[in-house]
Amino acid sequence: MNLSALLENTAARRPSHHAIRFQGRAVTYAELNRRVVSLAAGLSAAGLKPGDVCAVMMPNSINWVAVYYALAKLGSIVLPINFLYRVGELEHIFRDSGARAFIGHAAHLDDARKVMAELPAMDIRVADGGPAAGFMPLEALFSDHGAFSTYPARDEEPLVMIYTSGTTGVPKGAILTHGNLASNAMSVADMRHTEPNDVVLGVLPFFHIYGQTSTLNASIYLGLTLRLWAHFEVEELFGAIEEEESSILIAVPTVFNRLSEMGAANPPKRSSLRFCVSGGASLPVEVLRRFESVFQTIIYEGYGLTECSPVCVENPYGRPTRPGSIGVPIPGFQARIVDEKDRDVRRGEVGELIVKGPGVMKGYLHQPEATAEALRGGWLHTGDLAKQDEDGYIYIVDRKKDLVIRGGYNVYPREVEEILYTHPAVCEAAVVGVPHPDLGEEVAAVVVLRSGSNATPEDIRAFVKERVAPHKYPRIVRQVRELPKSATGKILKRAISHDIFQSSTNTQ
Repeated sequence: MNLSALLENTAARRPSHHAIRFQGRAVTYAELNRRVVSLAAGLSAAGLKPGDVCAVMMPNSINWVAVYYALAKLGSIVLPINFLYRVGELEHIFRDSGARAFIGHAAHLDDARKVMAELPAMDIRVADGGPAAGFMPLEALFSDHGAFSTYPARDEEPLVMIYTSGTTGVPKGAILTHGNLASNAMSVADMRHTEPNDVVLGVLPFFHIYGQTSTLNASIYLGLTLRLWAHFEVEELFGAIEEEESSILIAVPTVFNRLSEMGAANPPKRSSLRFCVSGGASLPVEVLRRFESVFQTIIYEGYGLTECSPVCVENPYGRPTRPGSIGVPIPGFQARIVDEKDRDVRRGEVGELIVKGPGVMKGYLHQPEATAEALRGGWLHTGDLAKQDEDGYIYIVDRKKDLVIRGGYNVYPREVEEILYTHPAVCEAAVVGVPHPDLGEEVAAVVVLRSGSNATPEDIRAFVKERVAPHKYPRIVRQVRELPKSATGKILKRAISHDIFQSSTNTQ
């Protein structure tokens, strides 16, 4: 099926229900569907064809949604890109993807314009949000072109190409199909038991697959109202939680942490949150408990990867959650914990998490060897270390590449981070390994203190030392004002290792 059928079906079923509320404007499902049909026709008239790749480089907006579904309806391939990317990042993505078209926001064109100057074949160039020399105005493409027939996409045909973060090399374009994305959106939507008048609070960026599936596509499929923001502002989101009648928040740990910090200082007048979903990174248990207490709600933690469209594991709705666990495989998915030879380990033992299911990508663009390695044996190898309890609930121990080996002993950074989050002065924390001439690696912690706290690195080091084995506590503790994060709020450990500890090898 073509993914745009999710919108078509809902527009027929709930035509007058608000689909999106954004910056004081609301559009119904019928209105949104008409805009999508019109834009698909306009893009086709401009020369875009099925199979053409179109880069989309805009903040969240009603137009972002219209562009996404119009490209799906047309049969083109959506290449969502962080609108803050610079020339060096865009050069590789534009060239490797073979993008034919570009749709971007007028406020974020400078770097893209420089790259496209060397790419004459990228000749369909569209700007939203105001006039831009050399770009067609997006609004001009919404003119009435009459009826437009939806491209009859097969489940296995590509729809979205998302470039991975490149933590292990040059970013790779993961190819996700109409079937991948539709099945994942419907699976997570059906397992969450929503109500018809729920409002989904949309703070996740749509250029990231988590926002596309769990916030956008799932909401469109269910016919819920999506209250959308161009970017996350904790004060605005806090106010929305108080204002709405019944809401759902799908977010990353950073969002939950900042909301709970604000709520602890100034408790909300009321909380409209029926439930929340956390993903994108491991949620510290202390943050989960604090948030649930402040907002009188429940967080269902899940897990996914870009290569899975992205959700493959989640705590099942309506059953008691297990703090620290990402849950069980969602319908249609299987999961295993394996050793280095892909043999299943015993329950409770640590191994690599591998998964299989309908959301798993078609492969990496132009990367047959990387695709074969990631999908060897028919299972997607996640690179995450995990363990499973007797009831099948999965617990992420850490990223395989983040494991610290200190003097031959394994140290899982997440275990140390969980303890750091229980310190009353610590707001955020990250643990990494830094080079050591004798031990190989030393355990190092970077912390952000709560406002008004005056704990010293020595205090924090002693706090952890009392609670873990001697080889695990961080000999190095650095205090910073903020941790480096991705656009989705994920703490960037590679940046911590490089920017904060690049020249540090001394223990304390």
